[in-house]
Amino acid sequence: MEMRLRLPVGIDSFEKLRKGNYYYVDKTALIEQALEKGSEVTLFTRPRRFGKSLNMSMLKSFFEIGTDPTLFTGLHISQNTELCEKYMGKYPVIAISLKGINASSYEAAFDQLVELINQSASDFQFLQNSNFLTDYEKERFARLLDDEMSQKVMGSSLRWLTRLLEKHYKQKVVVLIDEYDVPLAKAHENGFYDEMAFLIRNLFGNVLKTNESLAFAVLTGCLRIAKESIFTGLNNFKVYSITDKQYDEAFGFTNSEVLAMLCAYELNDHFDEVKEWYDGYRFGEADVYCPWDVVNYCDDLIDDPNSKPKNYWMNTSGNDVINHFIDSINDPGMVTKTELEQLVNGGTIIQKVDEMVTYKDLYSNIDNLWSTLFMTGYLTQRGQVGDGYYCLAVPNREICNIIIERVLTLFRKEVSQNGELFRNFCNALTTCNASAVERILTEYMSKTISVRDNFAKSLHENFYHGLMIGILGYRRDWKVLSNRESGDGFSDIMIEVNDTDTNIGLGIVIELKYSSEERDLELDCREALNQIKNKNYTQELRNRSFNKIIKYGISFCRKKCRVMTIQE
Repeated sequence: MEMRLRLPVGIDSFEKLRKGNYYYVDKTALIEQALEKGSEVTLFTRPRRFGKSLNMSMLKSFFEIGTDPTLFTGLHISQNTELCEKYMGKYPVIAISLKGINASSYEAAFDQLVELINQSASDFQFLQNSNFLTDYEKERFARLLDDEMSQKVMGSSLRWLTRLLEKHYKQKVVVLIDEYDVPLAKAHENGFYDEMAFLIRNLFGNVLKTNESLAFAVLTGCLRIAKESIFTGLNNFKVYSITDKQYDEAFGFTNSEVLAMLCAYELNDHFDEVKEWYDGYRFGEADVYCPWDVVNYCDDLIDDPNSKPKNYWMNTSGNDVINHFIDSINDPGMVTKTELEQLVNGGTIIQKVDEMVTYKDLYSNIDNLWSTLFMTGYLTQRGQVGDGYYCLAVPNREICNIIIERVLTLFRKEVSQNGELFRNFCNALTTCNASAVERILTEYMSKTISVRDNFAKSLHENFYHGLMIGILGYRRDWKVLSNRESGDGFSDIMIEVNDTDTNIGLGIVIELKYSSEERDLELDCREALNQIKNKNYTQELRNRSFNKIIKYGISFCRKKCRVMTIQE
C-alpha cells in the first residue's frame, strides 16, 4: 500500500518538505515569472501565513550552488529544461529571515540582527581560506562573524558578503530577505521606530542599491512601507502587492489546488465548509484560500473526522490591527457601527486604499486603518471602483468570527462599566420578570452591532450566545454554565444561584434562538421554551434538588428580542 503524503503543518523549508514525504502545492511557476520579469529587486507583500517563507525557501533551493536537482522532479519548473539548465544551482545565495527580530528595545533588537548576520556569514566560513580573497577581504569577512559588531559594520554587512561571494565564485549573488518589515513593526510597537528604520535603511540600501555584486534580490513582507525611504534610490525596484494581477496565484491556494488536496486525503466532502471558512481572498484577479487554515483543518480532519472548522489564523501573530479597528468604533471620524455591521453581515463598503501607508501612521486616521486591515488580510476586495477605491469585504467565516469575538470583548468591557444596569438585569432574571429582561437586553444590544442572515444561522446564535455569556460572566457569585449536558441534550445556558440567607437554590435554564424576521420572534421564543421542556433540560437541576427553577426562551432579531419565561 502506498504511504500517503504527510501534511506540512508549519513546514516552511522547501528542502525538508520535498525530502520528508510532505504534500506540496506546486508554486514553482513563481521562478519562471521572476526570471521573465528580470527585476533587480522584487518585493512581494502578502498577509501572514500565505506561503511567503516557503516560496522564499523554494527560490533558495532552486538558485543555490550545490542544490539537489531532484527536489524539483515532477514539479512545474522541471518542464522548462532550458531554464533549469541555465539557472538551477548557478548562484551563491544569501537568504535571511527577519521574522525573529522581535525585541522590546533597540539594543536587544540590534543584538538579534547581529546574531542573524553572524549565522548567515557562518554559512560561508570557507571564505576565510579562499584563494580568491585578499588578506584585507578575509579580515572584513571576520568582522561579519564578530558578535560585537558595530552599527557601521552592520550597515554594510550584506553588501560586503555579496562582494566576497562574487569574488570567490566569479558569479553574482542572489539575495533573499523574508519578512523584511517585521523589525519595523516590532520597533513601532515598542517605541524605537526611528532608530530601527535608520538601521534597516542602511542595511538594505547598501546591499540593494548600485551593488555590482548583486544578481537580483527578492523580499517579502506584509506592508510596502516605501514612504519610509527604506528603498530610496532603487532604480529597478518592483513591488507586487495583493492588488496586482502579476503573481496573483503565487501565494495562497486556488480553488483547484484546495480541491486536489482534499481529494488526496479523501476529504472532498468537506469542500463547502473549507470554502466558507477559508476562501474569499482576492489577490489581483485570483480567488485564493489561506494555506495555513486549509492545511491545519485537513490535518485535524485526518486525526478526527468529526472536527469542526476553527480560527487557526488568529493566533499566528500579534492582533494589534483588529484591536485598533474594534476599539475605534464610533470614535469621531473613525469606524461606525453601521460600517461594521455591513461587513460582518456579508456586505461591502467603498474605501480608498493607500498601499504606501507608514508604520507610524497605521492607525492615525480612518483611511489608514482601512488600508491596514486590507493589506494584513482582515479585509479583502470585491472590485476596484475608481482611483485607489475598492469595495472592501470580510473574506470568509473565519475572519467574521474573529471580528465578532473582538466586538464581544469590547461589549463585555462596556457591561462592566454600568453596574446599575447589570444589577437590574440580574434582579429581573431571578424574579422571573420577562418584560424587564427583554427591556434591558434591548438596551444592551443597542450598545453593540447586529448580525443578519448572510452567514450561517449558527453564527448568529453564537453571537447572541456570546453576548449573553458576556453579560452573565460578571456575576462572580453565580455558576454560569454554557452548553451544559442535561436531560436529552445540551442547554444553551444554565445558571446556578445559591442564596445562603434563605437557603433557596435557584436554577435558571436559558435557550436562545435567532429569528430571521421580527414577526418570528414570538414563535421562536415559544419554540425555545418547548425545547427546554421536550429535551428535559431542567433534569440536572431537579436531580440536585434546586428549590426553584426558571426557564427562559429568548429569541433575537438584529437589535430586537423577545423574552418568555416559565417558573417550575
